[in-house]
Parts: sequence; structure tokens; C-alpha cells
Amino acid sequence: MAALFGSRVRKLRTAAGLTQAELGARTHVVGSRITQIERTSGAKPTRELARALDAALDADNLLVDLWPYVYRETFPDWSRKFMAYSERAVSIRQYAAHVVPGLLQTKDYARAVLSLDALLDDNEQLEERVAARMGRQERLGSPDRPELCAILDEAVLRRPIGNSSVMRRQLERLLKTAAERRITVQVLPFDQGGHEAMGGSLTILALPDGSEVAYTEGSDYGQLIEEPDNVSRYKVIYDRLRAVALPPLMSLGMIRTAMEGSYRGANVPSRSERRRLAQEQLQQSGGGRLRGGGGRIPRRRPRP
Repeated sequence: MAALFGSRVRKLRTAAGLTQAELGARTHVVGSRITQIERTSGAKPTRELARALDAALDADNLLVDLWPYVYRETFPDWSRKFMAYSERAVSIRQYAAHVVPGLLQTKDYARAVLSLDALLDDNEQLEERVAARMGRQERLGSPDRPELCAILDEAVLRRPIGNSSVMRRQLERLLKTAAERRITVQVLPFDQGGHEAMGGSLTILALPDGSEVAYTEGSDYGQLIEEPDNVSRYKVIYDRLRAVALPPLMSLGMIRTAMEGSYRGANVPSRSERRRLAQEQLQQSGGGRLRGGGGRIPRRRPRP
């Protein structure tokens, strides 16, 4: 697919009477980058570059439509097939054991997660993967967006990815996203103990024709399950997880608690710190101490 993409760029560029340097200038990259794309000798083009090339060469979305297939070539066969299923799914049910699911990640969080890949070649490849992940999120805002149900292990909230600012914005994103229609977020707390999906993450996809597939994933492996009987087993596992996870409103409360407790901004004091500061200010101003509910208890006047 990368070779097909490159040949199409070369043919369109030649028909337009442009040199590689001229096309590079129009798409804000160096001419050698165009050479790499045409010869399939460098990193895959990013989604943004594919769009820029399409517009510059008046390709009528040909290059944009080819790009997802070019991108998938960097993944194993089973992963590519799963990504193709995901793009058509009418319902996505996920259990995330370690990190926030890709469809709900912020750009900074996605970059922090993807940068942990030991096989990552360079920063350009990292940015390509970040762009691809952000691109897949566009479907959540489309008219045919799927129903998304995500169960997050409590470890997802507690394990810092990136810095505190990255985590805080990510948890804010979860709170905002969970309020949208067709999206449900639940948290599976530690105190529920062990369960059948502890080895990794689990996704169940419902397809337009009524069929379903399952996908399990660990740190360095993935498995696509298409056989109906095996898919049914994983559906039972997912339903059990959902049954013991916190209800949506309580889950949002736990997310908010993690955000305000572990990942508050450097200049944002905790609730107890705010109360202590308020108490000190009242004492300095001659006021009384605070009641438990926030009211003021006046000082007693000395008896005459």
C-alpha cells in the first residue's frame, strides 16, 4: 500500500508538472520527503501530509482514502484486521487494564503512551502514530458514531502517564466525554479483587451485519477472536466485569477524586489544604474557626 501511495503521488505530481521540491514547498516539507514517499524509502506519510498532498495535487481524496491502509502496514496482520473491524463497528465495549482506551485519549496522553514503545524508530514515527490515533477518534463525532462502553481498571487512574498535567487533562477529558450520548465510562475498583481479564485488555465489537468479534491485547501481543463460540465466552467475561464495576455516576466520582487528589495542578491546593489556609486567614483576621459545614463559629466573649 505504501508503494501504491508513492506511485500515485509520483503520477499525480508528474501530471501537474511539479518537481519534488515544488510539491514539497506546497505541502510544507522538504523535497527529499517527497522523494522518500515516492520511493517508499522513509517513514510513512502522516495523515496531515496525505491531506496536504491530496489538496496540492487535486487528487479528489484519493490519497486521503489510501492513507489508512498505508498506516496499517506498520502493524501485524491481526492488528490491521481489528482496526478495519473497529472502523465499521456499531458498538464498542472495552475493558482497559493499564491505560485509557485510544478512542478516549488526549493527544498528550497518547504521545506519552506511544513513546513507551521500545521498537519506536524516531520522533517522526511517534508523531505519525499519534496523528493516526487522533484520526480514529473523529468517528466518535460522526453521524454514524458507535456506542462506546469503556470499563477502566482503577490502575488506569492511579498510574501516572506523562506528568501530572497530562494526567489531569486526560481525566478531565474522561469526565467530559462520559457526559456525551452513546458513551458510558465505568471504573473497576481494586477492591473487587481478581477477575478473568487480568492478563490484559479486552474489546468486543458488534458489526453492522449482527456478527461480533473479540480482541485481547497485552503489552506485546494481540489476538483477534472471530469464532462465534469463543466470542461468546469473552462476552460473558465482559458482562461480569461490567456487573462488578462501579455505576457510571460513582465512576465519575472516582475519576474526579483521582484528578483532584493525585494530579491536581502545582498551584491548586487540595480540599484539606484549602480548609487549613482558610482557617489560618480567619484566625489572622480575628474571625472564628470553621464549622464542619463551612460556617463560622464565633468566638465567645469573656464574661464581665
